[in-house]
Amino acid sequence: MTPAPILLFVYNRPAHTRRVIESLRRNELAAHSPLIVYSDAARHPEDGPAVAEVRGFLRSLHGFASVDIMERAENWGLARNVIDGVTQVVERYGRVIVLEDDLVVAPHFLRFMNDALEAYQDEERVGHIQACDFTKDPSLPDTFLIRWTGSWGWATWARAWKWFNPDGRDLLRQLEERRLTREFDFGGTYPFTRMLRRQIAGKNNSWAIRWNASLFLRGVLSLNVGRSLVQNTGFDGTGTHCGGGGLYDSDLWMSPLPVRRIQPVEENRAARAAFSRYYHRTNCFWAKALRRIRRTLKGDFGR
Repeated sequence: MTPAPILLFVYNRPAHTRRVIESLRRNELAAHSPLIVYSDAARHPEDGPAVAEVRGFLRSLHGFASVDIMERAENWGLARNVIDGVTQVVERYGRVIVLEDDLVVAPHFLRFMNDALEAYQDEERVGHIQACDFTKDPSLPDTFLIRWTGSWGWATWARAWKWFNPDGRDLLRQLEERRLTREFDFGGTYPFTRMLRRQIAGKNNSWAIRWNASLFLRGVLSLNVGRSLVQNTGFDGTGTHCGGGGLYDSDLWMSPLPVRRIQPVEENRAARAAFSRYYHRTNCFWAKALRRIRRTLKGDFGR
């Protein structure tokens, strides 16, 4: 097995970039994996020095089979970069492992992702691999199939990425015509449809909600983990979307996580119910009100 390329998106966070690289290098497969980094240009002049620091660090990178750095001359934003970068890499390699600069991965992350890419490479009903679990639900098995895609430490194949539909209006139309919005929203417990509407209105520029909807509408499943191999460290105020309030904290699983092909290839309804419970517990009116009160008491009035 030739390890899949690692595609990393970075911007203006030098400390985060160093952390994700250091965590990757603790993986035995790092030295055999191509690393491709997309570095976005500064959106505002004040971001320039941090972008330059990130790029200076990247130019000294080692510890991978190869390192290719794409330095944007103008600011593309995350969504445009991800869509373009994933498209370019899967056309060249046929598969890809995708990370952003605010993630930290476990020592067996690359082994799991490559094993999963290999195990499901010809399974058309599986189009996505997700290595982060933030529910911390003990009922979840080590791995399971679900009709949902996460965006923190994921992988896919060219055969699945071809289904990505960048047209949010078309995706919303299909969801509504097929009366799937409630199921898409985990029984109304999380506003994924609202997120898609906001993308259409230009209030967010999420590639992830469009990828989620694209596979959901085709009935294509994701292989997810019940033991997290990824942590998101971006909820510290440094990112564009920096809220969280601890909702998406995860504990890194430091042992190997075996990949066994799941049969039959169908959604794990118990896992879907676990996600619904999690979203209900963390996104109901009282949970949101309590978080707002806590933030206000801390003097955080901005998010």
